[in-house]
Amino acid sequence: MRNSLRKLTLLSALVAAVLPLWAQAPGSGTFGFSAVILAIVIVVLLTVVFLTADNLLRVEASRLGVKSNNNVGIFPNLQDFFRPKVPDYADNQEVTILRRGYDIPLEGEAPLVVEEANITTFALKPTDFVGMSPIPKVVVEVGDSVKAGDVIFFDKKRPEIKYCAPVSGEIVEVRRGAKRSITHVVIMADKEQQYRDYGSPDLGSMSREDLMAFLADSGVLPMIQQRPFQIVPSVDSVPDDIFVSTFDSAPLAPDANFVVQGREAAFQRGLEVLARLTDGKVHLGLDARHDEAPASVFTEATGVEKRWFRGPHPSGNVGIQIHHIDPINAGDVVWTAGVQEVCSIGALFTDNRFDARRRIALTGAELAKTCYVDTYLGAHVKPLVDGNLKEHHVRVVDGDVLSGKQVVPDDYMSFHGDQITVLLEGDYYEPFGWLLPLSPRPTTSGTIPTALLPKLKYRANTNTHGERRAYVVSGRYEKVLPMDMYPQQLMKAILVKDFERMEGLGLYELAPEDVALCEFVCTSKMPVQKITREGLDILREQG
Repeated sequence: MRNSLRKLTLLSALVAAVLPLWAQAPGSGTFGFSAVILAIVIVVLLTVVFLTADNLLRVEASRLGVKSNNNVGIFPNLQDFFRPKVPDYADNQEVTILRRGYDIPLEGEAPLVVEEANITTFALKPTDFVGMSPIPKVVVEVGDSVKAGDVIFFDKKRPEIKYCAPVSGEIVEVRRGAKRSITHVVIMADKEQQYRDYGSPDLGSMSREDLMAFLADSGVLPMIQQRPFQIVPSVDSVPDDIFVSTFDSAPLAPDANFVVQGREAAFQRGLEVLARLTDGKVHLGLDARHDEAPASVFTEATGVEKRWFRGPHPSGNVGIQIHHIDPINAGDVVWTAGVQEVCSIGALFTDNRFDARRRIALTGAELAKTCYVDTYLGAHVKPLVDGNLKEHHVRVVDGDVLSGKQVVPDDYMSFHGDQITVLLEGDYYEPFGWLLPLSPRPTTSGTIPTALLPKLKYRANTNTHGERRAYVVSGRYEKVLPMDMYPQQLMKAILVKDFERMEGLGLYELAPEDVALCEFVCTSKMPVQKITREGLDILREQG
């Protein structure tokens, strides 16, 4: 619809520009002027008819379930004539080209090298799971010994879904927060890991109900997220489709091709398990941004529907990929999972154990040495950064600079965490920074000189270069969000708690990470991700 309006607007602008020039031309009589007016009216009417028919055809295609990706219609999309060349390895395959977005060039990328790290404690955090009771039922006590895969706690509202120990060892702390809420269950890991015995489950002979019960009891179901709302799916829910993105386009994000090395068999088996859980398809998002093809375990995966994506961040976000494959509407339910989570699911059937291994990236210009570390889910942060900081006035982030969460060194990585980023603390004022932005900074604005140097990498800091101000419509969000929606109007609907407009403007499709770039470019300095999370919680609570 937006493309059609643009075409009609362009035509109207051309008519408005040509008509005064023709009227002033010498020798133009009344008859000729009337003929031109009639011709213009006919052209406009025909254009309106064809554009209406074009939109109706797209609507009907969507109603019939045709995945048109905006390519079904009477008129071809003009952008299709100027599509950039796709890499040879993705030629003759379905490739989605995304033009909107922005890659933030930062220093501190991790080389593809794995270093040793002496991490002895790990933790599960109930706060990592949306909608969980503040005080879940903890089935262990301080001093208990557990094996990897043993149940640690469960939500009293959904006791069938278990949250299990990532490592074997001794329970050394049950940390509490406000109002006695449980924030951490900390485990001191054994030197030699022991694993809970699951027997030898036969994937081929299990019914879907038995498979779901097995995944819920074994502790891997929380590794899957349900959209909308980004919650752990219920045992009795059936997703329309399942989506897996095989690359992360966020700043300094881990390289999934490197992360998956050595776990190829588990990844493929994980995809087979996911395929048993849906009546629809498992969609695999592949990376077409580089000259070299992704790892063969991704490109040669079987039993899945593959779709290539090429473009700047957030092209690697699974939410963006869902939007361009099969958008989420009210009443739809889809599941998502990351690469390492899929490996953990598959390991239940290839190794018959709860495999919570994680290869995480240590990134950021404030680290003396960036690298990858092989560890387990919920690793202690302090051993990862101790002795590796260039200076101490820094901020440690669990995740990337756009959507990560600030942590203190004594904290633990989140359940889905695969990256630690260390940034310079930006608690300083820049006089007249809005007028004379002298310090180099990444930007999408052409008014700042560094925009002329797109390949220049920057030393990131946390300074927001301004405070909260009036929330004005600037059109900046739409330039970095490759989704057919109006994000700023949606944010305003959330702020005033307008439920109908939230649904109508597409909130079901979003997760906070999808609008992280909108927050980065926001001239009003609004906490867009926080607003999105609040809107999703409102809709979830309303049922």
